Amino acid sequence: MQCFSFIKTMMILFNFLIFLCGVALLAVGIWVSIDGPSFLKIFGPLSSSAMQFVNVGYFLIAAGAVLFALGFLGCYGAQTENKCALMMFFLILLLIFIAEVAAAVVALLYTTTAEHFLTSLVVPAIKRDYGSQKDFTQVWNTTMEGLKCCGFNNYTDFEDSPYFEKTRTFPPYCCSDSGNGTATGPCTKEKANDTTVQGCFSQLLHEVRTNAVTVGGVAAGIGGLELAAMIVSVYLYCNLK
Repeated sequence: MQCFSFIKTMMILFNFLIFLCGVALLAVGIWVSIDGPSFLKIFGPLSSSAMQFVNVGYFLIAAGAVLFALGFLGCYGAQTENKCALMMFFLILLLIFIAEVAAAVVALLYTTTAEHFLTSLVVPAIKRDYGSQKDFTQVWNTTMEGLKCCGFNNYTDFEDSPYFEKTRTFPPYCCSDSGNGTATGPCTKEKANDTTVQGCFSQLLHEVRTNAVTVGGVAAGIGGLELAAMIVSVYLYCNLK
């Protein structure tokens, strides 16, 4: 009985933290979506670079809603010893865990397929919106500057884009060997072809593989917590009258 009470208390505390995280994400997501400029004032001089965060408001709301529901179900189920709520908590967490495992398997085994699929989506968007859509252009500029890369595959992704049609040049990130946009003079096709700047997809894969231990450790930690929460919820479910 003591063991059951201890596990129940830990379940409540753990899910209360999840609940609070969900509330925080919901609040920030709603703030960003409704009043992005005010939110960005906290970044001060970095606000122009941080403008891309306005576009993740809806993602934060969705993630916050999931955590909110998950934390509420866990707390409610453990506190009231409600078997239905505990089972719903378990099923939602199981679905999240399966989705994470599936995503990891796809990332490991089907990198080439994923690259082709993303290329068919991202490259047409670049050709259509880069240089005409301010937020889209800014996100790509920030990405290319941060990852020291050019386009999704390479500089040719920007051919026929509004930016290229207007300037007849490529983004400066495509003509700098360091990828920091400090190339001298216009970034012409000849210059871009002579540089060694990688595409952002390749660079992202390189960064992930370079930090594989850290990424794997974080993923394993999250997976372990999810498994522990599922085991505890099943234990409580099975030991309720």
